[in-house]
Amino acid sequence: MIAWIRAGNSYSEVRRWLACASLVVITGLFLVYAGASPTPDWPQWGGPSRNFTAESKGLANTWPANGPRRLWTRNLGDGYSAIAVEQGKLYTMYRRVAQETGKVDQDVVISMDANTGKTLWEYSYDAPFDPKMKMENGPGPHVTPLVAGNRLFTVGVMGVLLCLDKGSGKVLWSVDLHKKFNAPVRGRGYSSSPLAYKSTVIVSAGGPGQFMMAFNQKDGTVAWKKQDLEWGPSSPIIINVDGQDQLVMIGANEIAGMDPDNGDLLWTHPHKTQYGLNITTPIWSDGNLLFVSSAYDGGSRVIQLNRTGGKTIPKELWFNNRMRVHIGNVVRIGDYVYGSSGDFGPAFLCAIEIKTGKIAWQDRTFSKTSFVYADGKLIMVEEDGDLALVTVSPEGVKVLAKAALLSSNAWTAPSLVGSRLYVRDRKVAMALDLS
Repeated sequence: MIAWIRAGNSYSEVRRWLACASLVVITGLFLVYAGASPTPDWPQWGGPSRNFTAESKGLANTWPANGPRRLWTRNLGDGYSAIAVEQGKLYTMYRRVAQETGKVDQDVVISMDANTGKTLWEYSYDAPFDPKMKMENGPGPHVTPLVAGNRLFTVGVMGVLLCLDKGSGKVLWSVDLHKKFNAPVRGRGYSSSPLAYKSTVIVSAGGPGQFMMAFNQKDGTVAWKKQDLEWGPSSPIIINVDGQDQLVMIGANEIAGMDPDNGDLLWTHPHKTQYGLNITTPIWSDGNLLFVSSAYDGGSRVIQLNRTGGKTIPKELWFNNRMRVHIGNVVRIGDYVYGSSGDFGPAFLCAIEIKTGKIAWQDRTFSKTSFVYADGKLIMVEEDGDLALVTVSPEGVKVLAKAALLSSNAWTAPSLVGSRLYVRDRKVAMALDLS
């Protein structure tokens, strides 16, 4: 630069050069920083894209007999809420029973340090059960927190939607879906994880004219509430059909596509189960293919969605009642979908071709599982608490490693950020290093 000045360039030219050089340096630093973390956080149910797939690379291909290295383990109250992860902080929910409070049962939202598991803050509130509820499978909470900007959204077992400051746990606003909107009380507690869309947070409510509701993230005012469909316990997703964003939710008897900007109904397709218990989150993937699966005689189907003349046309490609995913999740890998099939009997890890519905194989090596897919591998948590690392293909499943890990009804799907896996059952939470 000194030589450049000595060459006779003016002071104003030097200033312009310095300004450009500074911009280049700042931009380069930003790109280096952005590239330093190749995997995004896990800010909601199902991860960044709500499809239980992480971009993590360099994960180990096997583990010692006692499993991957444990970074920390801590006690946590009852619940099935999965763990949201953002910028080194964890968010989940648990149940504090009356014996501990001396009052009534409470739902608790907790923030933890991702490196140590230590509590950063908690927010608790009274949430006694309705006498008609049946909680024999555990009291919940079931919902996974949602991180959106500086806000954290949760829905408790009794349908209380909270907006909290994610840094402090301070309540910014709250809405009781049952008391304020007369939404039906769910027999085993509210279970549908909230979804962020633009400036709104979308939840399922139920009741006349409010199958789904959107609230303004800033102040909790109603952005829209629409439709008379009967709700189900599944969680919604956002898909894009030929350039149009659509909100997809499985109700008790059908799958519905709605306009997330206003709640208008775009299409429906039948998907019935016994008791209206459509639980598993649908998966949207290449080819405009929507995969849904349910237990209770619901079976699996794929619906192809295409827009013609401004309307969305759903076309069922196939139905197969042999794959019935109960409370777990599914992932698509290539042309196959993998999931744990079975409700109250034996469970099979199942591979099904997404374009035809042909089952490639069923494997009884595992009990009922939830999992995340990353780096060419499935990281599986079985309901009996075992952790497994496997690869899957249309030809079968190969077990790379397996270890006893948890012990108390491990129905919660794991969360993966980089090489760190966060898991929980109804008693403890744990962080593991999978590198």
